[in-house]
Amino acid sequence: MRRPSALHLILFPLSVVMVTPLAWMLLVSVSTQAESRRFPPGLPSGIEWENYLAAMRDAPLGSWLVNSFVVSVVCVAGNLLLCSLAGYAFARIPFFGNKVAFVLMLATLMVPFQIVMLPLLIMMRSLGLIDTLGALIAPNLATAFGVFLMRQFFTTLPRELEEAARIDGASRLRTLLQVLLPLMRPTLATLAVLTFLQTWNDFLWPLIAVQSPEVMTVQLGLQSFQGAHTTNWPKLMAGTVLSQLPVLLVFFFAQRFFVRSVAAAGIK
Repeated sequence: MRRPSALHLILFPLSVVMVTPLAWMLLVSVSTQAESRRFPPGLPSGIEWENYLAAMRDAPLGSWLVNSFVVSVVCVAGNLLLCSLAGYAFARIPFFGNKVAFVLMLATLMVPFQIVMLPLLIMMRSLGLIDTLGALIAPNLATAFGVFLMRQFFTTLPRELEEAARIDGASRLRTLLQVLLPLMRPTLATLAVLTFLQTWNDFLWPLIAVQSPEVMTVQLGLQSFQGAHTTNWPKLMAGTVLSQLPVLLVFFFAQRFFVRSVAAAGIK
């Protein structure tokens, strides 16, 4: 068993700061309306499981969760496919303007979303995707960060692997799918988790792109629990807890891939 080090004196207070909002959310979700407004906050007198039932009963929370899941899964699949292809092209296929195109793509990471929000909305409207799940999926099928991540890890793989596969008669696509991508499972898992988290927790773009309750995502739908003059905080926090369970499960099972992808040097 390792002894606590001086680093734990820094990490422990930071962990308390990070956990406090989650603990407060859980406590409020099982409190009464009066207890949720109490200051300073304290432990509830009892556990009000009715708040969770009310969150499911008073709003189509299940439908919102399904919409968020569909959008997130499709965006994850699109990023894994398209970013892998683009990253491989930038890393391995020489073509005119390769470096310039890569730099220009990276430059888009410095552009705030608020600047491209209106042009993107006009594009989605011209495609007839406004107020549909397609408006939430199409802009997130591939990202500049995903292409950059895949390209950087492709450059760490030795070219001898591809040359050996090409000598055996494999095409570039087959070499990518059967030789290179299996070596990059931690990187693919990291990209999948980051894409899932970003898409699931997105609020601004769904707020602009969809209006109908039946196509809302869970983050957008939760705002219906907030009124103009009063907010049912226990019910809102109960819905928030339910909306964050998939995210916590995904991160719990995939957190080890973050370390692997950062430390990976290519092959074992």
